[in-house]
Amino acid sequence: ILRYKTMRGFFVERRAGWDTHGLPVELQIEKKLGLKSKKDIEKYGIAQFNKECKQSVWEYKKEWEALTERMGFWIDLNNPYVTYETPYIETLWQIIQKFWQKGLLYKGYKVVPYCSRCGTSLSSHELAQGYKTVKENSVFVKFRITSEDFLRKHNLPKDTYILAWTTTPWTLPGNVALAVGNDIEYVAAEISEASRSISEKREVVILAKKILEKETVVARPWTRRAILQGKDLIGVQYDPLFDSLKKEPQRKHYVVPASFVSIDEGTGIVHTAVMYGEDDYRLGQEFDLPKRHTVDEEGKFNDLVPQWKGIAVVDANPLIIEDLNKRKLLLKPEPYEHEYPFCWRCSTPLLYYAKDSWFVNMQKVKKELIANNKKINWVPAHLKEGRMGEWLREVKDWAFSRERYWGTPLPIWECKKCEYREVVGSLEELQEKTRSHNTYSILRHGHSERQVTGIMSSWPEQKPVPLTAKGVKDIGRIAKHLKKKKIDIILSSDLLRARQTAEIVGKELGIIPSFDERLRDVNVGLELNGKHITELGKVWGKKGETPLGHYMRRFVDPL
Repeated sequence: ILRYKTMRGFFVERRAGWDTHGLPVELQIEKKLGLKSKKDIEKYGIAQFNKECKQSVWEYKKEWEALTERMGFWIDLNNPYVTYETPYIETLWQIIQKFWQKGLLYKGYKVVPYCSRCGTSLSSHELAQGYKTVKENSVFVKFRITSEDFLRKHNLPKDTYILAWTTTPWTLPGNVALAVGNDIEYVAAEISEASRSISEKREVVILAKKILEKETVVARPWTRRAILQGKDLIGVQYDPLFDSLKKEPQRKHYVVPASFVSIDEGTGIVHTAVMYGEDDYRLGQEFDLPKRHTVDEEGKFNDLVPQWKGIAVVDANPLIIEDLNKRKLLLKPEPYEHEYPFCWRCSTPLLYYAKDSWFVNMQKVKKELIANNKKINWVPAHLKEGRMGEWLREVKDWAFSRERYWGTPLPIWECKKCEYREVVGSLEELQEKTRSHNTYSILRHGHSERQVTGIMSSWPEQKPVPLTAKGVKDIGRIAKHLKKKKIDIILSSDLLRARQTAEIVGKELGIIPSFDERLRDVNVGLELNGKHITELGKVWGKKGETPLGHYMRRFVDPL
């Protein structure tokens, strides 16, 4: 199309572009350096890691350019845009700032598809690239009812359980509620005596009537003890399967109504862990249920699940099933085949995980997008109402922030105390807002043995040179003067004479100094360290130069 328009006389800026940022580059560098996680990257050093990423993107530049020429692709290779360069980044900043100005940008705690290996969420179009058909064990689990008034009212035994179904057993430690449909008919069914062993207790389970009648969950023979409407179950309390969230102050572990409950599969009762599903999270918002993660960002159980702490949730599923079976809280496991999303980059199973993310509110522009799509002459035509049309009709808010390293930094400033936010659109604007209004006082260390002996002492301090009595007295007097300046922070070299100076001032001002090796005195080298100052002149001095002249020259003619 671009070539056709160019040949028709239109001006088409056929500029090449290098998409240099992003997770694919990071993954290649992780493999090269033998890094396994985000923690490894931070230990290695983010700046050095990004430097490696930057260098790697040009590895196949010549090959790409040669291929472009050979295939006859008309494009300007001599003036490309590069996504890591400042002009491109500033353009993105301007766009993000416009989102903010139009009220489309917001930060939300939202359940998103999340890759625990890559440490980042995926957008809806990324999600669509990685679905696979999987077969894994779902579970039918029993939650024992503790509401005695409910049991008495319906003449049910103390061992009455609400039966729920889940395809993700790893979410059960995070359970905070069970959801039912207000208008769904439920049955309290007792497993008949003939089908129970002598050791089994008298047991009643509650599930949707239509599902019970299918005999796919609870096989006959069973005895019906009570018919219940969903609204009869609202507020009924139960024992959680795990103690992970028992200490949370909000009300929890009771039955709530939800419009998304269906009787197409499962039991007609939905187990709810608010941090691991979109419907669950909305329900948690509505009923102020506890919002606590039992799984960390590496996809492993955290301190709230001590029995499986540090184990990846996917690997923990069999352990959870075994544990529930031992405690007789598992009715049965059942193989379940379904479509499940995987990371398109690294093939890790995704988790639906509640995270802080920056979003573009697509709902505010949804109608406009659909209207504009109708004006486009799509080829082939069926894409208009097909793939593109369907995507726009179901469009989700765009989660565009990523918790990674090699990418465009978001130009968003946020106050942690009051959540006031500003979004900048250029480096110039950023510099205007970040010019320091601090006042700095620079203090040289006090008189030390360095001045008395003439011995040079840099790092490592072979012959430490502490402050003299005069130096201690002088710094004490200066510290009293500095007390009037409302100083908040003291930064100092960690060499002995400077450290002693900082500690005297810090004691007077009530501030604990911070020490930084970058503030150390000039390093004279191992050969000269610990020797007399005259030795320095032999190496660095100029003929006829006085010691003072040699000293002063460092400020106008750095060595």
